[in-house]
Amino acid sequence: MIEGAGEAVGLTGGNRFLRACLRKPVDRPPIWFLRQAGRYMAEYREVRKHHTLVEICKRPDLAAEVTITAAEKLGVDAAIIFADLLLPLEPMGLDFEFVAGEGPMVHHPLRTVEAIDRLRVDRAGQLEYVAAAIAKVAGHFGDAMGMIGFCGAPFTLASYMIEGGSSRNYVHTKQMMYGEPYAWQKLLDKLVVVLMAFCRQQIDAGADVIQIFDSWVGSLSVEDYRDYVLPVTTRLVRAVQEMGVPVIYFGVETASLLPVMRETGANVMGLDWRTPLDEGWKAVGQGCAVQGNLDPITLFAPEPILETRVKQVLAQAAGRAGHIFNLGHGIVPGTPVENVRAVVRMVKAFSPQFARKEMTLRVGGEVREVPLD
Repeated sequence: MIEGAGEAVGLTGGNRFLRACLRKPVDRPPIWFLRQAGRYMAEYREVRKHHTLVEICKRPDLAAEVTITAAEKLGVDAAIIFADLLLPLEPMGLDFEFVAGEGPMVHHPLRTVEAIDRLRVDRAGQLEYVAAAIAKVAGHFGDAMGMIGFCGAPFTLASYMIEGGSSRNYVHTKQMMYGEPYAWQKLLDKLVVVLMAFCRQQIDAGADVIQIFDSWVGSLSVEDYRDYVLPVTTRLVRAVQEMGVPVIYFGVETASLLPVMRETGANVMGLDWRTPLDEGWKAVGQGCAVQGNLDPITLFAPEPILETRVKQVLAQAAGRAGHIFNLGHGIVPGTPVENVRAVVRMVKAFSPQFARKEMTLRVGGEVREVPLD
């Protein structure tokens, strides 16, 4: 049972989400979706008929509109602000654009220490439009829904800046990592300065949690992650936590990296779908919350299969405090909206079957939830 006799009844989506991030007992796992506002949703496509992705990001009214519309339509417990990982590049002096069929493209990739020297770290204020959108969404929902801000992780942003766009092998990035450690460290240091300011803006505007996306970190070996990425990512995670909010740290194809990623101290580790949730949770340790990890392509499956997979994730979580139900990556274009809504209904309906009965004990001044099974 949850601390306080009436607390389970009084939980809002925002309370439920934040408590789960902090591994506190909740009545059921909170649920939200990576990329829950996107091209699969007709309302978003209508907005995109008149505005580019970057225009939506830079207009707080539009960014708030698509964020609120998606969260309300799906009936989730948290809203993540509509923005893009690469937005901090522009105030740093690195222009990019989205090219149809190819994704983001940086016109002048960073390949020299001189180019890194020219990057600015004093113009994070130009990103305030994201905070303005968060303020609108937070004001709309209050504590009825959790408010998630986010930023790209230093490694992933550095890779975009160096490669100039998507990459299969990250040759230029790893060449700088291995061969020009001074340039690599300088780039990461500059990114952290900007990202800390960016996260502060979002938190001040009403973000309850910051999610750090390390989309490309799965390209690294454990040794390279530890030597070249872990220290700077830890700095960012700890800095955000000192601002008073929990941190979700998410990467893709990271099964081998999970134990060392956990060393950042992030409150929640995002798990992709390639590793069963219980195995992923074991890898990061029970002292950490986890988020995930339904395969996003399962959303195209017939309802009986979808129901089976949702129940499997819930069973693997086994009702433990600290599970946030999500996908193992973002919703893809063409996903049937009704299937996304069905998953929300399923999580709400089936969670009691997997609830863990607990009682609260005070041991030596410490409050503990003790399973009764």
